[in-house]
Amino acid sequence: MLAREVWRGDTDTVRRGLARRRSDAPLEELIATDAEWRHVQAELEEAKADRNRGSKEVGALFAAGRREEGEALRARLAALGERIRELEANATRLAQRVAELELTIPNLPHESVPDGADETANRVERHWGEPPTFPFPAKAHWDLGPALGILDFERAAQVAGARFAVLWGAGAALERALVTYMLDLHRGGGYREVYVPFLVNRQALVGTGQLPKFAEDLFRVEGTDLYLVPTAEVPVTNLHRGEILEEASLPRRYCAYTPCFRAEAGSYGRDVRGLIRQHQFDKVELVHLATPETSYAELEILVRQAEAVLQGLGLPYRVVTLSSGDMGFAAAKTYDIEVWLPGQGMYREISSCSNCEAFQARRADLRYRPSAGGRPRFLHTLNGSGLAVGRTLIAILENYQREDGSVDIPAALRPYLGGLSRLTAEN
Repeated sequence: MLAREVWRGDTDTVRRGLARRRSDAPLEELIATDAEWRHVQAELEEAKADRNRGSKEVGALFAAGRREEGEALRARLAALGERIRELEANATRLAQRVAELELTIPNLPHESVPDGADETANRVERHWGEPPTFPFPAKAHWDLGPALGILDFERAAQVAGARFAVLWGAGAALERALVTYMLDLHRGGGYREVYVPFLVNRQALVGTGQLPKFAEDLFRVEGTDLYLVPTAEVPVTNLHRGEILEEASLPRRYCAYTPCFRAEAGSYGRDVRGLIRQHQFDKVELVHLATPETSYAELEILVRQAEAVLQGLGLPYRVVTLSSGDMGFAAAKTYDIEVWLPGQGMYREISSCSNCEAFQARRADLRYRPSAGGRPRFLHTLNGSGLAVGRTLIAILENYQREDGSVDIPAALRPYLGGLSRLTAEN
């Protein structure tokens, strides 16, 4: 969340940031509620001080034999006590409302973020690789996979419903190989691998910004305070919640594999075919914890690390900077990596890499102690997919397809598949 001194003391900057985001967040209600709370709090403190003064005077009046005045003051103090209880209840209610409203205000866009309402204003930063050309009509993965016998949507629907998939044989092995390949690559790049719970509590989701705003996109375990993880960003970012790290230990770079679970409540029928938008999918996540002075350099490192996966697999892609209106709730700046999918004739997102600055750290109480001394400061948190595994599998099927329907396996993955070099219907 934003620092209170920012939205209280520099309200115009916040208004401009929200306008750039095209956000209808209730900033004005927050400011008005906070002003009311501070007014009530001031009245409460004055009433308590008045009561304390009066309590001393009562004793003095009775001691001096001025009983009638003492009784009158005692009656006034009793009424004041009732007023104090009313003020305390009102202050508590208003403070709770301020805290609720604070959680609904998104992060402000970094000055380098292009201004725009949606993805049409995103800025292309660079391309890597040449999209393949085929002497035949390129097929989409939802045709290639079933024809190879590795991808099954019908049986998944029998078991769980729409937007699930079953991977058979070499398809399942390829999914597993991709996870291991990604983790090995990131560990070799200096990341510390961590295996985390696939269930998280409400506090963890509030800490990273999924709650309260995106409650409809989460799967909650009935009768508990636990939710299935929408991304490994949630458990990994919260690993140091409430701790104070030493600056000398920063930056910290973590990688983690988890399945991810999303209700996709706001997708409104988009990407209903294939593996693009599933309720369950695998992902390898990258999380950085850094100082404010180094976080934007860390963002570039994070993006390059995610790119290394695609380069190792020989998959063409581009990197774009998201516009102010297209960014996620917690992000100050986001790069999307979009892989080329010839079966669909377009680039599709395969990783979002974001610097959240101190937005998540304030919510999750993530701090560090400066080496030069002084009070602990909030960390900057960064995260990105390294990569979405199912979408990487899609990209392999579509970019490495052959006219006979078989699919070549990138050389980097073959050692993870016992030397298998091609997917065929016989695998």
